[in-house]
Amino acid sequence: PAARSVAIPAELAAVRGEADHVVRLPAHVRWSGPERTYDLSDSTERRLVYEQVLAEGTVADVERFVGLDDLLELWADLVLPGHVRRAWETWFLDRGLHPAC
Repeated sequence: PAARSVAIPAELAAVRGEADHVVRLPAHVRWSGPERTYDLSDSTERRLVYEQVLAEGTVADVERFVGLDDLLELWADLVLPGHVRRAWETWFLDRGLHPAC
């Protein structure tokens, strides 16, 4: 998995997400387990979506499902592969952003 590139939008404004919606993740993101929906107004379900999208999604998936403010707020609680966490932390630092620790 570490050999796969991490999907990170080039532009800060692209990380806008679908806040407070019920969403269904595409099969290439949620590839195991039964199909299900997630309520992004619930912080636990939002965290699960962010973990899956950041680890498995494309740039388009990140732009669609991840909101920057929520990502920064949830950052310390996200369970992510090390290479994904490092790539995003570099992205944050390059843009002067500081996720919650």
